[in-house]
Amino acid sequence: MANYREELLNHLQEKLGQHLQSAKIAHREVTIEVVPGQLLAICKTLHDEFGFEQLVDLCGVDYSAYGQTDWDVKANDTGFSRGVHSDVHQENNSSPRYAVVYHLLSVKNNQRLRVRVFADGEYPRVDSMVNIWSSADWYEREAFDLFGILFEGHPDLRRILTDYGFIGHPFRKDFPISGHVEMRYDAEKKRVIYEPVSIEPRTLVPRTMRQDTQHTTES
Repeated sequence: MANYREELLNHLQEKLGQHLQSAKIAHREVTIEVVPGQLLAICKTLHDEFGFEQLVDLCGVDYSAYGQTDWDVKANDTGFSRGVHSDVHQENNSSPRYAVVYHLLSVKNNQRLRVRVFADGEYPRVDSMVNIWSSADWYEREAFDLFGILFEGHPDLRRILTDYGFIGHPFRKDFPISGHVEMRYDAEKKRVIYEPVSIEPRTLVPRTMRQDTQHTTES
């Protein structure tokens, strides 16, 4: 007899097959990839007919440079090699750069489901799930703040973790580690001001990890 994951997978394929780009069991959890234009309708079906009454988590993903050798980490006297090229993108992958992943729970059926949808563009857009799961409110604001993903129909899509004047989206892989600007309180102007980043580059790699020879001593 098939286990509950296989039963759920088969049921999803029978009901939603034409609207799914893929459906499989990955990392011990049923995972489906949804056609972007069908996301709202499918999630409503998952809530109403499959009993997934809880949205446990929602997160953005940046697949830039995913699987490319540029992301192999090497350490030297100037720092880590990972992410040194800001223009690297999925040149060898036809999938869009950004995705939104939803983790759903059915308490009634004791089942979990992972849903993924891709969205392309500098400011990718997907439908908001707030009207289906109220917990999506802050999760979507977080994904917007950190990844720049826009959620159509969200009632109050504002930053939630960074400052209102923050520039960029810090979880994008091309975002500089030191950021773009820094802020401080100016006693003379009696307000917070923004200035260009003044952090001096410094070596963050322990000597024992470096591959250069400048710290070795000859016996």
